[in-house]
Amino acid sequence: MRVLLGLALLATLAPAQVREAYTKYEYMIPMRDGVKLYTAVYAPKDKSKTYPFLINRTPYTCKPYGADQYRDALGPNEFTQKSGYIFAYQDVRGMYHSEGVFEQVRPYNPHKGPKDTDETTDTYDTIEWLLQHVPNHNGRAGMYGISYPGFYASMGLIDAHPALKAVSPQAPVTDWFVGDDWGHNGAFYLAHAARWLYGNAQEQQRADKPNSLDYGTPDGYNLFLKLGTLEEINETLLKNQVPYWRVLMEHRTYDDFWKARDVRPFLKGIKPAVMTVGGWFDAEDLFGTLETYKTAEVNNPGAFNMLVMGPWRHGGWASGDGDRLGNVQFSVKAGAWYREKVEFPFFERFLKDAADPKLGEAVVFETGANQWRTFDAWPPKNAVEKTLHLQPEGNLGWNPPSRGGYEEYVSDPAHPVPFVPYPANTMTAEHMLDDQRFAATRPDVLVFQTPALESDLTLAGPLRAALTISTTGTDSDFVVKLIDVYPDDYPNPSPNPKEIKMGGYQQLVRGEPFRGKFRHSLEKPEAFTPGRMDKIEYTLPDVFHTFRRGHRVMIQIQSSWFPLIDRNPQVFLDIAKAKRADFQKATERVYYGAAGGSSLTVRVLEGSF
Repeated sequence: MRVLLGLALLATLAPAQVREAYTKYEYMIPMRDGVKLYTAVYAPKDKSKTYPFLINRTPYTCKPYGADQYRDALGPNEFTQKSGYIFAYQDVRGMYHSEGVFEQVRPYNPHKGPKDTDETTDTYDTIEWLLQHVPNHNGRAGMYGISYPGFYASMGLIDAHPALKAVSPQAPVTDWFVGDDWGHNGAFYLAHAARWLYGNAQEQQRADKPNSLDYGTPDGYNLFLKLGTLEEINETLLKNQVPYWRVLMEHRTYDDFWKARDVRPFLKGIKPAVMTVGGWFDAEDLFGTLETYKTAEVNNPGAFNMLVMGPWRHGGWASGDGDRLGNVQFSVKAGAWYREKVEFPFFERFLKDAADPKLGEAVVFETGANQWRTFDAWPPKNAVEKTLHLQPEGNLGWNPPSRGGYEEYVSDPAHPVPFVPYPANTMTAEHMLDDQRFAATRPDVLVFQTPALESDLTLAGPLRAALTISTTGTDSDFVVKLIDVYPDDYPNPSPNPKEIKMGGYQQLVRGEPFRGKFRHSLEKPEAFTPGRMDKIEYTLPDVFHTFRRGHRVMIQIQSSWFPLIDRNPQVFLDIAKAKRADFQKATERVYYGAAGGSSLTVRVLEGSF
């Protein structure tokens, strides 16, 4: 009870601290087409100096509303609030108190007329208005945002206002088909889409808080399995109340609709300094983080463009210590260190002319070894490609096997492989590094592993899966998982109230699905010829992980990951329209051998091999 009272007291003190140092103003800022956007501005009461703007544009509400109602905290971290900025929070077009019509991930319009708008013009017009109407500023502005607000930060980089000097897209939504949120190489992240869309994309405008989906059970595996098809999930669970679900079902290939909403092609001519931030265990927008940094780097030579990656879940860097996730401990308060030593100095340098903190191009956390590292490029220039080859009898090694062969399993949509070993009705943050021993014992999961390592092995950069496969179906999914197998004598946590056994723990380092019919093109799916050998090659998001001496490297391969991704009927058709009778068993073969075998290409940091 004392703890609860203490937390309640802190909650009441926080707005008081903001109120003590800042005055809140509310504005309806006109855009070039006449639509007005609600913007809450918190200006420092100390007028002895000028301040830059720090802007956050969001579809998730700028509450609390009312000039006398104050936020609990301001800005991206506690240090910016204490230092002093003019903080501006804006409801994007069509959301909450802003006028206009909201559009999910509204695309950039490269052919705008004088009155045409997109998110880049709304950002530009907002900054211009603030400069003209809010006093005591220093003529500079910055932007930041996590997840969907990160998308708006990225859009602010395009055709940026001259006063916009520093932008930090954090876990930015970038491409909802190829790799972010519910789109992964053609596979549909079912559990995440159902929860998020029901809460954030309802038929009617929400009043003050998101609607939460009533599952009726914590057991999402059996719930989604019983509902059967995507159509039945929409009718029974979502109650046909989510129009954007229907949009997703209508665009199940990488068509012009999705291409227009891919931010990457437009990240050119960037003038502001950019700091892209993300987490190695971000279940939602890891792809967007890495791709935003890489695209900005390629398209804008000479621009200030840096990457920060920590051992975090989605948004985990914004609060808390960030020293653990699930059962895995990192031994370093990575979140607290980042906010004080990286994020705060970044904005201070470019918005207030503070001293250059010399952060480096890539400030990245090395999981496994649990330490921060700095590089002048990402991936590091001294990371060299090496290939792990699948081998007979479940072995994994650096050399191709001397003889060819295959391993096979039956993939049954009626009994898909769960994505976690515990009840979960939505996508969990912890699944990104959960123990995979439960999956390794299933007959429909292939397991390949190295002997115990004689020295540390550090992987830094993207992974490239090359699978030679065959299936008795005409479509199949393939999930590749890279796993760190702990030694049997690995110590348990201390204290250990949950009695976790870490000896032999199989920590997921990276896992990524691929929908087989897109193996040649995400635009034009193609059926498999039953029984014929075929090739699937795709890139898994980057890792920076050290497999310590005595650990093993493991690869698991499977054809379902439920209900994280929707079930593939294993018949070539539009899965959005699949009926229960369409779901069929298929025998999957994964081949190994010197010529045309299956492998995972990694980047090994020199000196660690």
